[in-house]
Amino acid sequence: MDKIEYECPFEIALELVSGKWKGLILWNLSEKVYRYSDLKREINGITQKMLTQNLRLFEQKGIISRKVYPQIPPKVEYSITKLGKKVQPILYMLQEWGREIASTNDAKY
Repeated sequence: MDKIEYECPFEIALELVSGKWKGLILWNLSEKVYRYSDLKREINGITQKMLTQNLRLFEQKGIISRKVYPQIPPKVEYSITKLGKKVQPILYMLQEWGREIASTNDAKY
């Protein structure tokens, strides 16, 4: 993966949570440990490619951990790290903000 030059730390944070799937992956992993197939099932509509790509990015950045169990068939679990847990309050605030927007705009969500 190419190294990206950022102007400020805010850009780094946005890169790691922006997009349709990243927030949902982090949201789910902040709640519990998941096996790959269970996480894919939990996030409706995500493709295998997008899930794998984002999990690799988060693992590379130290936001999640991937634990491989030496058994047949292989068992792999994903969990949020100490660094990743720091995004939880932000995700909860975004959820509350979304609720407020939905209620004040009579939006159908």
